[in-house]
Amino acid sequence: MNPKVSLVIGILCISFSPIFVKLAGVSPIGAAFYRVFVAWLCLLPFCIAKKKFRIEKRQLIIAVTAGIVFAADIAVWNLSLLKISATVSTLIANLAPVWVGLLSFLIFKKNAGLLFWIGTVVAIAGMVVLVGYEHILHLELNAGILLAILASLFYATYIIITKTIMGRLDVFTFMFYSMLSASVFLLMISSFMGNNIVDYSLKVWLCFVGMGLICQLIGWLTINYSLRYLESTKVAIALLSQTVFAGLLAAVFLKEKLEAKEIIGSVIVLAGIAVTFLRPRNQVNKIVS
Repeated sequence: MNPKVSLVIGILCISFSPIFVKLAGVSPIGAAFYRVFVAWLCLLPFCIAKKKFRIEKRQLIIAVTAGIVFAADIAVWNLSLLKISATVSTLIANLAPVWVGLLSFLIFKKNAGLLFWIGTVVAIAGMVVLVGYEHILHLELNAGILLAILASLFYATYIIITKTIMGRLDVFTFMFYSMLSASVFLLMISSFMGNNIVDYSLKVWLCFVGMGLICQLIGWLTINYSLRYLESTKVAIALLSQTVFAGLLAAVFLKEKLEAKEIIGSVIVLAGIAVTFLRPRNQVNKIVS
């Protein structure tokens, strides 16, 4: 599959996540656990049949670490939703592309390039328009904001870790071990918080299955596959578009009306993402020559 097509499919799939969470109406961390665990259960038979368990010790450590970081991202972001509005939390948590660019430069000495930073600024400006600038003007440095910032750091770290290993490890093997560690980690957190993880209605269980199959399994298999071939900075900025798609899906499935600012903000976000995928003129000249 074309990596860019794979990335688009992945973003569309994970955009269903807030829809399922809202329809389920249960503990966010409990929902996060079943999202990952159901995906792992569905992946298990395939890995057994295709013998996808072979992995080096170093790769296993990286995959397990990635799973814990991913679980921490979901847990911390969901906790921030309990303390601040969803719009502000989503905006801050989606600062991941900035961290990816900075960490890539500091750790790997890799410059993301001028177009990346221009596109990032444009996309974040679009996010501000989308969620409403009034929410930004009234920000106070409380626990919810700090948790959302921490979630964005975890998100960026997961993308960078995944990028470093995807070129040398089968994506199914990576997902098997990372989702297993994420499931265990989220189960521990959910148990520590005393959340109910068993007594649910059929509607909730169906939402869990939808999250596991669509958002986690298909969504992150395709995104992780794209990380084999695309730069982590470009993948990170492209993931901002999930907010746009989530809004469109909410309008269809939850009958939520899109306001003018949300439409304008969405267009700006997508324009910023498009800028980051442009080739610098010197690269274009090399291809032509």
